[in-house]
This record gives sequence, structure tokens and C-alpha cells, in this order.
Amino acid sequence: MGYACILGALGEMPALCVYRGAEGFDAYRRIQKGEFHHRPEEAVGAQNCLMAERALAISRDCADAYNLLAEEEAGSAEDALDLYRKAIEAGERALGPRFFKDNAGHFWGILETRPYMRARAALARCLWELKSHDEALGHYHEMLRLNPGDNQGIRYIVLSCLGELGRFDEMGKFMGGPRYKDDCAAEWLYTKALLAFVREGASAEASAALRSALKQNKHALDYLTGKKSIPRRLPDRITMGGEDEGYCYASSFLAAWKRVPGALEWLATAGKKFKKPRGAKETVQ
Repeated sequence: MGYACILGALGEMPALCVYRGAEGFDAYRRIQKGEFHHRPEEAVGAQNCLMAERALAISRDCADAYNLLAEEEAGSAEDALDLYRKAIEAGERALGPRFFKDNAGHFWGILETRPYMRARAALARCLWELKSHDEALGHYHEMLRLNPGDNQGIRYIVLSCLGELGRFDEMGKFMGGPRYKDDCAAEWLYTKALLAFVREGASAEASAALRSALKQNKHALDYLTGKKSIPRRLPDRITMGGEDEGYCYASSFLAAWKRVPGALEWLATAGKKFKKPRGAKETVQ
């Protein structure tokens, strides 16, 4: 998502530019201070937050303008929370009550719902950071009702949150539903193995679930068990079955595994056994 404006104040030919993010806002402030002299190309993206404020001056129903201000100008999680609430209210006004009733189940697929859905996800994230866990989970579940196809990956955030809280019974009910039963992402398969271990320990069911998880992504094991360090900076996108998917899973779910006594020890032992190349002989003690 970008915001557009006409640039030409630097003596260049006016042009329509699209810009976003902290770099754009920083560039705008540098222009205001007169720090741009010989590098006008840096001005592209300069007025991100300025344009958000202009958009709100035209219409208070621009949810993405509030989203942008929350990302760039909020001085604290509480300030961001207030702006995201305003974004949700703006989205609700823009879409209208009838729209929610008629299109529940199809959100995100309808383009005009995306600012609202972005705001709701960000609001839930802020609530989680502020320890309002149940309220955050309520928003996530409502997002899944509005968009059960879950283009935003909210179901994985729900699993991570429930695991971090140690609410494995609730996790089991959530995973036991029919909608996502065929999910093949690492977030689902490795967490399914953890849940099986919670229920029955080092059982045949847990072993089978772990084999399926390793078949889909062999990399997560090393990051969960500490053989490899989880990178500090995580990518915006991942590759299914790739190493980036593995360490992103570990980053989000390691707290859940640590919640279960013996789970990581079992994972290290069983995972090493299951990862052996075909034809490799096991040592009998």
C-alpha cells in the first residue's frame, strides 16, 4: 500500500510518486530542515505521514491513514493502540453495518476491507504486547470469522498465543476443527506434534505427527533445540519448506515448547532419529 503525491518543490520535473514507511517520513523531515540539496531522488517517499494527515482532513473514514500514523508517529504502544482503534472505527464507518452482514466470510478478498483487516490485526498485536491477552485473541478469532480463508495467517498467531499461555486444551479444540485440518505449514504440523506430546507423551501419535512435520520442514528442529540460533531479524515472507520458515516457526513457537516439560528433550531425541538418511542403521544399545 502506498500514498501518492505530486513532487516538484526541489526544482525537478513534477512527478507522481508512491512512498511509504519510516524512510519516507524521515526524508520529509529532512526536506523541512533544508537538508536536501543535491540528492533530490531521496525525496521520493518524503511525505508519508503528512499525506496521512491530509487524507484524514478530507475524510475521517480513511482507516489506512490511522494505520500509518500508528506505525510512524505513535510514541508508545498505548498511543498506537488508540490510533488503531480509530482505524477500526473508520473502517466500520466506511464499510457500513450492512456490508459486514452481507460479506462476513469474504473479507480480505474484497479489496476495500483490507485497511480494516490490517488495523484489526495491528490492534490485536498491540493488545497482546500490553498483556490484554483475551481481548487480543477475541479480535483474532473475529478476523477468522470475517475471513476464514485467512490470507493473513491469523490462525498461526492464535496457535502461538495459546501455546505461549499454555492453553493447550483450547489449542486442541481450535486445531480439531474441520476448516484447517489439511494445513501443511510448519506452524500447523510442528504444533500438532507438540499437542500430541502434551496429550500422550512420547507416543506413536506424537512420533507420527513429528515425522510429518519434519517431512514438510526439516529446518525448524535445529532452531527449536538450540543447535542453530534464531536470527534477530526475520523476513517479511517465507519459503514453504525453507530454512526461513523453520526459524520463523521457532521464533514464534519456542515459548510454547518450553511450556511443556520434556517436550524439547523429546523433540531433540526423536527428531535426530527421524532425520537420519534412508538406509542409515540405528545403533542398538
